[in-house]
Amino acid sequence: MSALDRAPPFFRHGPTPLAVMIFYAAFAVALFVLDMRFHALGLLRQGISIVTDPLQRLAQSPLRLTSAGMDYFRALESMREENRAHQTARLLAAPDLARIGQLEAENAHLRRLLELRERDRVSGQAANILHAARDPFSRRVYLDKGMQHGLRQGQPVIDNAGIVGQITQVFPFSAEVTLLTDKEQAVPVQILRTGQRSIIFGLGDGQMELRHMPINADVAIGDALVTSGLDGIYPPGFPVAKVTHVERDSAYTFARIIAVPSAAVESHGMIMALDYRPETQARPPEPKPQGTRRRSRAGRAANP
Repeated sequence: MSALDRAPPFFRHGPTPLAVMIFYAAFAVALFVLDMRFHALGLLRQGISIVTDPLQRLAQSPLRLTSAGMDYFRALESMREENRAHQTARLLAAPDLARIGQLEAENAHLRRLLELRERDRVSGQAANILHAARDPFSRRVYLDKGMQHGLRQGQPVIDNAGIVGQITQVFPFSAEVTLLTDKEQAVPVQILRTGQRSIIFGLGDGQMELRHMPINADVAIGDALVTSGLDGIYPPGFPVAKVTHVERDSAYTFARIIAVPSAAVESHGMIMALDYRPETQARPPEPKPQGTRRRSRAGRAANP
């Protein structure tokens, strides 16, 4: 047993808490003065930072990862919104842009005429294609808008490249579009280069056929076909298809002309349903027969 253990309890007591506090406070002030005046603790501070810096970074990593993830998803959503806005803007401009080729051709052919019929302006509503029809023998797609959004049966449907098809059925919140390539679709068209008119039919396999054209008709591969507007459904001047194959056989009366759609008919994306109503001129009132008026006046003169 040591001498300290054999000492009375009074001598075994350590310094009082107040004395300890004063000692540490004085020691802290001394370190503060040494560091302020002589920069004596610089190396010690650097050594402590080497040890604590990795721990500090590790403790802050969950917050940084969470913040980076939130920034990534916000940027992704912003890019999606901008993409949808750009696609909508392109579709809104499609009715005017699709007419440029037709207007240039008409200016070349009709420049010497004195009067030009004013072309109808059309508006529309953008929609998304949800999915294709389950019937493998038809070419139909469904839209995410219907009667509640103002769509109606018979409206033409376009994308930024040309005619896509026609709305054939309308439901409260969706609509069915029959594509140009469907076998039941027929569109009156006009060859942009020559002005010849005909009717193009869907073949059901992604292609279309220009029928009732004579063998000696001036049709060549690469000719653009646009809507003629004769059916009152599709506005005139919109791109429909481009000729890809011309076959002339003297054994047949008509040539076989194959074309592919100008629009992305077989692709799923955004489209525009046009609100096209061709203007009809009001019928002028029928003039009254002159002979009837003369007889009535003569009758009034004879019977005052």
